[in-house]
Amino acid sequence: MRKALAVGRKEFWQIVRDRRTLMILLFVPAFFLLLYGYALNWDIRHVRLAVLDREHTAESRELVSSFVNSTYFDVVAAPASMGEIERLMNRGETRVALVIPEGMTRDLRSGRVATVQVLINGDNANTATAIFGYAQAIVHGVSASLQLQLAGWREAAPPISVQPRIWYNPELQSTLFLVPGLIAFIIMISAVVSTSLSIVREKERGTWEQVRMAPITTPAYVIGKTIPYFFISLVSAFLIIAASMLLFDLPVRGSWLLLLVAVSLFLIGALGTGVLVSTLVDSQALAFLIGLLVSLLPTFVLSGFIFPIASMPGPVQYITVIVPARYFLVALRGIVLKGVGFGALAPQFAALGAYAFVVLALASARLARERG
Repeated sequence: MRKALAVGRKEFWQIVRDRRTLMILLFVPAFFLLLYGYALNWDIRHVRLAVLDREHTAESRELVSSFVNSTYFDVVAAPASMGEIERLMNRGETRVALVIPEGMTRDLRSGRVATVQVLINGDNANTATAIFGYAQAIVHGVSASLQLQLAGWREAAPPISVQPRIWYNPELQSTLFLVPGLIAFIIMISAVVSTSLSIVREKERGTWEQVRMAPITTPAYVIGKTIPYFFISLVSAFLIIAASMLLFDLPVRGSWLLLLVAVSLFLIGALGTGVLVSTLVDSQALAFLIGLLVSLLPTFVLSGFIFPIASMPGPVQYITVIVPARYFLVALRGIVLKGVGFGALAPQFAALGAYAFVVLALASARLARERG
């Protein structure tokens, strides 16, 4: 037992001196608990709502106020036409639109049932189902209130009915929501892990000193390291997309060229992340572990793949800004499900390009320090 304690004492001091291992053991679990404990939230709040009110009466304003006061919806736009609603939906600026028809108040006061339309973005089947449930409950609540106010309606049918319409995924197939997320998930993990091992492999094999003395600039070396992985990963990504089309009936309603640009930008950022990880560690095992941590969990939890970003607390939403899969998912779903063009997705392409530039620059700077 004395010998075992001696080994344990020696190992304890080794862990204390190894700051990276100590950080992983002590702070990473607590960090993940705080981060994902707030991020994992099935409740849907602050859904972006557009209101097309063609009535502009006290009854229509009461209906809109009920949506706002529920805290489930935030009115972000007041479009003047259905075409403007479609543009807002395509750009992702709103997820649901409430259309109040002209003559609603007249129908209510004459004893006829008035119908309001709720248009829902169906690219996320789970969120769309929940949103429709919220909207239906709110309209029924307002309807019950009006039923008490209008004489002769106590035993009649509710005075307001809801006509739902689901865009982009009318049948609310869960596969059309899950498959794009799985594509991003698989691409991110495979790209980050593959390049995170590349430079560490040079260190473990003893060839790193030759690289340090080679007559090549650091950016050129980083780019050269990522080129073969880029083309292999690009082929793999489109094989995954083709398999999704064949096996899960995934539509591609937009431009294939635009899809190629989106996948390429996302891959460059993912490969750059892997290279950056490989410059921070000295063993393939640790590079593999960190590569999984920075790719798997953020892509799964913080990208909007499963949990809506709008429902996360404010500080967590700010953290999602640096998760590239957040922008890639919007672009991918916009291309394959909505068929939108470059104009609607320009912010997502700009964010993906900026992320790729930053991580490649950081990897080059870090590697230049090691080579120097």
